[in-house]
Amino acid sequence: MGTHIERRDGGIVVLTVDHPPVNALPVKGWFDLAEALRDSGADPQTRVVVLRAEGRGFNAGVDIKELAADPGHDKLVAVNNGCYEAFKAVYECPVPVISAVQGFCVGGGIGLVGNSDVIVASDDATFGLPEVDRGALGAATHLSRLVPQHMMRAMFYTGQTVTAGQLAELGSVHRVVARDGLLEAALEVAADIAAKNPLVIRKAKAALNGIDPVDVNRSYRFEQGFTFELNLTGVSDAIRAEFGRDEEA
Repeated sequence: MGTHIERRDGGIVVLTVDHPPVNALPVKGWFDLAEALRDSGADPQTRVVVLRAEGRGFNAGVDIKELAADPGHDKLVAVNNGCYEAFKAVYECPVPVISAVQGFCVGGGIGLVGNSDVIVASDDATFGLPEVDRGALGAATHLSRLVPQHMMRAMFYTGQTVTAGQLAELGSVHRVVARDGLLEAALEVAADIAAKNPLVIRKAKAALNGIDPVDVNRSYRFEQGFTFELNLTGVSDAIRAEFGRDEEA
């Protein structure tokens, strides 16, 4: 369990997230992922990072059960900080980050993928934000990097998901492949990037971030404020408790 770092030839680093059963990350998981991303990018030998996951799906967001077991708000504050750090680490990684996505990519998974540079997905991958159904908000910042504005709003309000194929048609997903060829496809893209001059690629990443129309770190932090508000009203606790009962049924 955890996040594993594998350094491959040519300056390619593969980060694998493995938190059974569905890669819903606890507080520590988010901070560990952020640290792995920062460590990988800080290594001058790293030219590109591939972010992937084991299991049925890429990421199921935060560990709702961990939050529900906390009688106060300590875990909520901690996991929000962990998500912020992980999303920020993807975006600010000084080399390109390629997300290799299979199965479900929801909640916090959208934050990771939306901040990545390139997305390769399996043909069974689906993307969405069920936050409203969980009594929370957040990651609309990152979903809006994947789909047009009005589509993002409809998805956010309804919890609707979209397929990798749909995102490919929009230009957000670079390649759609069979699940058993996902890592290979991501590594092919990584090798293409890694073959370029490493200084030029690092400067290109900094330049592209510098011309982004939205400050993703500030934007996501703004969203999180409304999550805190919802939790202070008590509505989020009630929704999470109902979610837990549905899981047990």
